[in-house]
Formats: sequence, C-alpha cells, structure tokens
Amino acid sequence: MKNTSNILLSGIVVFSMIFSSCSEGLDDIDGNPRNITQEQLEVDFQNVGSLYKPMFENIYQYTPPWSFQLQQNLNADVFSGYMTNPRPFVAGANNTTYNLVSGWNNFIWSVPYSNVMNNAKTIENETKDEFPELFAVSQILKVTAMHRVSDVFGPIVYTKFGESATTSEYDSQEEAYSAFFNDLDEAVQILSDNIDSPRFTAFDLSYGGNYENWIKYANSLRLRLAIRISKADPIKAKTEAEKSLSHPNGVIETNTESFFVNGTLDHPVKTINNSWGDIRMNASMESILVGYEDPRINSYFDPSEVSEGEFKGVRNGLPLLSGYDDELAQKADYVTFSLLADDVLTPRVQLMTAAEVFFLKAEAALRGWSGAGTAQANYEQGIITSFQQYSLGGSNNYITNATLTPNDYVDPVNAANSITALSNITIAWDEAASNEEKLERIITQKWIAMFPEGQEAWSEYRRTGYPKIFPVVSNQSGGVIDTDLQIRRIPFVDSELQTNPDGVADAVTKLGGPDNAGTRLWWDVPGGNF
Repeated sequence: MKNTSNILLSGIVVFSMIFSSCSEGLDDIDGNPRNITQEQLEVDFQNVGSLYKPMFENIYQYTPPWSFQLQQNLNADVFSGYMTNPRPFVAGANNTTYNLVSGWNNFIWSVPYSNVMNNAKTIENETKDEFPELFAVSQILKVTAMHRVSDVFGPIVYTKFGESATTSEYDSQEEAYSAFFNDLDEAVQILSDNIDSPRFTAFDLSYGGNYENWIKYANSLRLRLAIRISKADPIKAKTEAEKSLSHPNGVIETNTESFFVNGTLDHPVKTINNSWGDIRMNASMESILVGYEDPRINSYFDPSEVSEGEFKGVRNGLPLLSGYDDELAQKADYVTFSLLADDVLTPRVQLMTAAEVFFLKAEAALRGWSGAGTAQANYEQGIITSFQQYSLGGSNNYITNATLTPNDYVDPVNAANSITALSNITIAWDEAASNEEKLERIITQKWIAMFPEGQEAWSEYRRTGYPKIFPVVSNQSGGVIDTDLQIRRIPFVDSELQTNPDGVADAVTKLGGPDNAGTRLWWDVPGGNF
C-alpha cells in the first residue's frame, strides 16, 4: 500500500467513480452534447456503450492498484490461502490478523455499487425494451459482480436497488441468490433469441460479441452458484445445476471459452507484488504445490531469495514480531519470500476458467445430479485443462500420483511460525474413497486451478472446509473469530451504517447472527458436506 493518504481520499475517489461512470461517453463529444440527438447516439449505441467498460473493470477494480488492494487483495486473496502480506500493516493489527480495518473494507462495497450496479440500472432503463441483448449482457455482468459482494457480506441491496434516493432495502442472501438465478434465466433467453446480433461487439471486453460464449458463461456461472447453495438448499441447487447442464449451449469446456476481462494495463497485483512488495506467496500454497511437486508452481510464483532456488510462502496473520523495530524492518526479511510470477499477472483478468467448470461438474456428479458425467472424468479433465491453460505437459503422470501429499511448512526466518501439514490427501482419484474424501480432492485441485482468483477460493473454503489451509499466526479478533474455523465474512461497511442505518438493521436480522466476522453466511452450513 502506497500510504494512508490514499485511504483518506477514498470518499473523493468513490464520488469521482460514480460521476465518471455515468458521464463517460459524453466527455468526448465536441461542443454541447445536446447538439447530438438521442437517435444519433443510438446509431452505434454509444449512449450506453461507455457504461460497459467500468462494469467489466470493476467486478474488482482494475485500476488504480491500491483500490484493488483494499477491495480484494487484503481480504479474499489472503483469507483464501493464496497470498499474504510480508509487511504487518498497522503494526500487525489489520485484516490479516482479524483486527479488521473498516476503512479498507468500504471498498469491497463501494466499487461494485458505484460502477456496476449504477451502470446496470442505466443500461436497463435505456435498452431493455428496444435492445434487449445489450440489457442481457449487463445482467450477466451484474450477477458476476454482485454474487461476490453477497459472498463477502451476506445480505445485499439488489432487487430494490435504486428505488429510493435515501434508503435501500436489503435482500437476504437466499433472496439475492434467487434473484441471481432469475436474472441469468432472463439473460440467457434473450441472448438465445438474438444470437446473431452484432450490437454488443464494440463494447465486449471478454468474448468479442460472441453470444454463444456469453450463454456458456452464464450457464457456468449458474452452475457455480448452484454448487454454492448445495448445503443450504439442496433441491434448488439441483434444479439450477441441471438447468445449466441440460442447456443446448452447455457450459464452458475449453480454455478459449474461459471468462477473462481483456484489459490493456497490468494486473493490479503486479504493482502490489513487484513495485510495492506488499504481497507474497502464502504458506498454504507452498505446502500444497511443493508437496505435490506441481509444475504449475513455476507459472504462479518465482523462487525465493530467502531460501535460494526454493519456493517459500509466508504464514498468514503475522503480528509485528519481537526483534523488529517497525513494519518495514520486518518486511525487509519477508519480502525475500516468493513473489507472484508474471504468467498470472497479465492484463487478462481471470474470473472463471474451463478447469473450474470441470471441477464444478465433478462435484455435481458426486451429488448425483443428472447431466454432469462422472466425478472422476471431470476431476481429471479439470487438472488436464488447468495444465493446458499454462501450456504445461505432464498432467497424466500428475493425475496418477497416489503418494505425494502436502508438505509441512518451515519458516526460515522464524521457526515459531513453522507448522505441520493439515492434510494427507493425495492427487490420484480413489473411487473407493468416501464422498467427503473425494470432495477434498476436487476442491483442493479446484483451489490450485483457480489461482489467483482469491474471492472464489475463499468462498469455496468457507463452504467446504477445503483445502485445509493454515490458520493465522495471530488472531486479534478478541474472540469473535475462531482461529480454526477462520474468518467467515466482513461486517457491513461504515458508509452503509452512516447513510442507511435502518437498512443495515434490517439486514442484520436477515443475516441471522451478529454483524461480525465470525457469523456464517446462509450458504455456509456447518457440518459435513454430505
């Protein structure tokens, strides 16, 4: 993080995002925009076209990097076991030690509402009747962004967004998920009815206007959300999953169909990682990837300097350790651990891969849902597809390895942080194993394949308990968060508490527990997965 002045400027930044997202597209018109009629603007749909780019780029904020750092990197990317910060921000009292910084977490809420929900509402008003396919794509982007917000907070403002200028009514998470499925239904039907329309091509940062791929992505997103609620509402989950799996267009099956946002700037983590030295490999990634001798490690991370030639991760939740004068002195030691590799920090921002979809199908098969195929075939194809994503060979040998397990973790700087591996799960599929053991294999390999998309990885960890990632070294939550269960959500943000207190009060009743980071979400059902 550059400095705290960025946080102090957050209100100005959010206001500017709201203004720019609504006005972009008119700024480039010479003279008075009233000289150009609405009909002239609609000739090439520029009246709404400029609203899509902010939607794509603010599912999580692409730029500036410090905004992404607060929106996702210092929460989900760390809580997922993917990355951690070598510097103990705020003298070690920060999100990673469960002493949550409310000013940081405001960005998780404000960015998608300012740049996705606002724009989606405008697009709906301008296009739904006359140009429904433009509306349909915005709906898919809206669900993409807002299920992530719900998976952080629980209840969210969704179905009644924009109905009041002063207050906003929250949906429970169950209600929000039902609305997500309905919105995907509507979008898929519209795109199916307008499959050859070229209207969105100029604004498409993912599929170049190919609606067949958008339908496959929407079906795959539906499958993800169905799997997410499989313990909370198994009947609804089965219905929605089978709807995706039986759809004529199907789901994502190849890496060319994966959902990326094709940007032109560096991935925000590249600056956070390379320039600022504020993020490094997590110890859980080291334990699993090194233990499995996984060749993807070379695409994900660089060898460390602290143990030359070896990949070394940092334990999550380090306090300011004794023996260090300040944060920067401690950072100087831990910044020498493995940084992220350029292969995963390209301008193409990864949001859903074909590999993830195969693992979703593997779990669907494990649950006995029709149209999914077999769990083993999908599990193995998920690994193969992930290897192909990085142009790697050796997947057949990897798939059949029945001996390698995660490694114990050894901290070369401070032995007190060393910890024994939490799992002995192997790679090779075992048809005789219990469903719970099979699920651990599926989720562990899905977790590896989804890197570096920490939001989805954190959600799946909370839902299933897999993979078994290391707990924080220092839990500073005052007993609110169980160290072994780990953090379950983020509390509602200050901006909502200040401007919409009645809405938040109602949201807390829909949450079903206290508004703190130890309360489980609706789909986060305790107990076994079967």
